[in-house]
Order: sequence, then structure tokens, then C-alpha cells
Amino acid sequence: MIRNGHGAAGAAGLRGPGPQHTVRVWCDGCYDMVHYGHSNQLRQARAMGDYLIVGVHTDEEIAKHKGPPVFTQEERYKMVQAIKWVDEVVPAAPYVTTLETLDKHNCDFCVHGNDITLTVDGRDTYEEVKQAGRYRECKRTQGVSTTDLVGRMLLVTKAHHSSQEMSSEYREYADSFGKCPGGQSPWTGVSQFLQTSQKIIQFASGKEPQPGETVIYVAGAFDLFRILCRPRVVHRVGPLDSKAPGLSWVVVGADFVRENGKGSLNIGHVDFLQEVHKLAKRPYVIAGLHFDQEVNRYKGKNYPIMNLHERTLSVLACRYVSEVVIGAPYSVTAELLNHFKVDLVCHGKTEIVPDRDGSDPYQEPKRRGIFCQIDSGSDLTTDLIVQRIIKNRLEYEARNQKKEAKESAFLEAVKEAKESAFLEAMKQQEALPGGDAD
Repeated sequence: MIRNGHGAAGAAGLRGPGPQHTVRVWCDGCYDMVHYGHSNQLRQARAMGDYLIVGVHTDEEIAKHKGPPVFTQEERYKMVQAIKWVDEVVPAAPYVTTLETLDKHNCDFCVHGNDITLTVDGRDTYEEVKQAGRYRECKRTQGVSTTDLVGRMLLVTKAHHSSQEMSSEYREYADSFGKCPGGQSPWTGVSQFLQTSQKIIQFASGKEPQPGETVIYVAGAFDLFRILCRPRVVHRVGPLDSKAPGLSWVVVGADFVRENGKGSLNIGHVDFLQEVHKLAKRPYVIAGLHFDQEVNRYKGKNYPIMNLHERTLSVLACRYVSEVVIGAPYSVTAELLNHFKVDLVCHGKTEIVPDRDGSDPYQEPKRRGIFCQIDSGSDLTTDLIVQRIIKNRLEYEARNQKKEAKESAFLEAVKEAKESAFLEAMKQQEALPGGDAD
């Protein structure tokens, strides 16, 4: 199990007593198909100050400067708000970051990754704030990008799963997808994610459950951790007031639905967890993530799109989750119920995919009368997200080609400027008395 924090000490945690200036930090971006790379950027930015404001661009702005987004702006606003290091979200943030924007939101400086973001005409979107000295940089997370996730959906490969070798087809894709002819941008493309214990610690620096807290366990794939419509509790078996005094535990199972004979998540991860979080006055949510092979068993195709390590970081970044169990059992067993002293088990109001032996994975909590159902009221699934990508494949490939072409041109211009400055400095040196001496 990995315990998760709900706050970030940031700069305030390093200061002494007495009145202190609140350091307000600004980040902005598209935040399309939000993944742990985005979360890691926001984690680093939050650590530089006390209050993090995140501006999210509109669909129109992204389409103009970069290409069509996968998720709508409303979906992207809610996804960013669910990241635990974010204090405030500003919708419809301008694509170019200006001093006016920072001043409007009383921000001391802005933070961006050590990659480059360019406008449609190839200008650095942070040029103004850089020149004013109100720009900070954080490390870009290697091994994950929207480009990579899109490619996994299009190729229908399992190479990204844990314990799987990268196929020659996927390797070829990783070297070429969305690249312009001769393109060599270090930022656009695919790289392999390598999980480390340090990364988990950074995401999971949390606390143990305290007496009086209701611990809620959520089991599922949580693939392409995403936002759908808000779920609602529709049925409950067993009273909540039967909980023993002191520390209590609740188990909530993720919603699985049958689609063309295959299991598929059919509930909004963020909204689902937010609703679960409301089930108690003092909730402590534990998310159990299934192994890649288990997810592939009940979802088929090349699911999960994100492997277990990637899904772990994505869920840990959610403000509604306190702890993660990596490789949770598919069936909610008596052992699990007894270990966590479970009071309530929940599942979506859809057909439940049987376990490998054909048994009901919720048989034990149903027998104990502690089973609860939740209806999402939504039909957006991981499959439908993949269909969005496939439908617009050519547009997404063109988007990445255009993006890398701009980045490569920018890098070439920077290189030429440095070479020109060096040659000019050499000329000035030679012009000085004795400048050509050995």
C-alpha cells in the first residue's frame, strides 16, 4: 500500500515563524489527456510556493496553436482541478503567458517544464515573463506524453504493459510517430517510462488514517484516468450507522460494464472518487489497482492503455485518494474485508464482470449485506476515448508533425544565434591589442 498526501508543504514548510509573504505560483497549459507527467509538473511548481494557480487553455486556442485536443475544455478544467497540488483553476487562460496575466492573479512567477511551448508562428509563449525574470523551470517527466498515449491507442499493441518487451512495430512507431521529415525535437515523440521508488515517494508522501476517519477502498483499472459525468448513489444494502466507533473502513469497487463481450470502465474516475469522498465526513480513500494482465483479461484488446506503474502515479495525484494498493485482487474477498474492517462496498449499476472462476467478485460483501451501487449517468468509456483518437488520427499525426517542425526550427534558430554571438565575441577579442596572440 502507498499512502498519499492531500496537501503540499511547498515553500511555507521551509520557513520560520512570523508573518510571511504568500508565494503565488502560476502554471498554464493545454492539459489534454491529463497524465502523471502533467501532475509531476504541478507537484514541482507547488513546491516552489504556497498557492498554485493553473490556467487551462480553451479548445479554440489549442486548435489554433497546436492542433485539436482530445478532451473538451470543460473536461480538462475538471481534470486539472482534481490534481491535489492545484489550489485554483483559471478557465480560458491565454495561450501566451504575459506579465499582465501574472499581475491579474497576483502571482509572483510562472513555472513551466524544461521543454518549449511555441505559438502558431513559432514564438516562445513565455518570452515576456522570461525577460522580466518571473519565470521558473521544472524538470519534464521522461517516458510519458500525450503523443505516446495516442500511439498506444492507434497501434493496438500491448508493448506498454508491465513485463512486456517493446515490439519492433512499437519501437518503429516510437521513433517516427508524428515526426516531421528529418525532425529531431527532444520534446515531441515517445520515450519509455521507467518507474522508480523515488517517484512514488514524491507522489505519495502521505499520512496514515486517523481515528474517526472513514476509509474508502476503490478497486479498478483506472485506465486513462479521466473525467465523466457525476455519479450518484442509487442503492445501498446495509445501514451506514452500523459502523463500529473509532476508525471505520469502506470499500468501493470501480464500475465495469460489458461492451461487445468485454469489460470496460464506464464511470468517471474523478467524479466517481469525488462522490465517494462525500460518503463520509472524514473520508480516507484507498484505491486498489489491478495488474495489467488482469485488466486485459476483462477488457481485452490492448487494454490497459496505461500500465500499472503509470496508473499508480495518475491515481496518487488525485486529491480524493489517500492510498493506493498496487495489484489489488479483482474479487473483494473476506480476507480483504477483514483486513480493512470494511463497512461498505460499492459498485456501478452495471453488469458485473465475473472473476476467472465465474464467481461474482462482490459475492462476499453482498453476503454480509454491505454492498452499494452507484450510477454514473454517463456513457463515455475508455473505448469511446480511443474512438475519438482513431476518428481523428490524421489530425493528431499532423498536429505532432507541425509541433515538432516548430520546435526544430526554434532550436536551429537558437543554435545559430549562439554561434553568431560566439563569432562576434571572437572578432571583438581579436580587435583588442594583442588579441591574436597565442
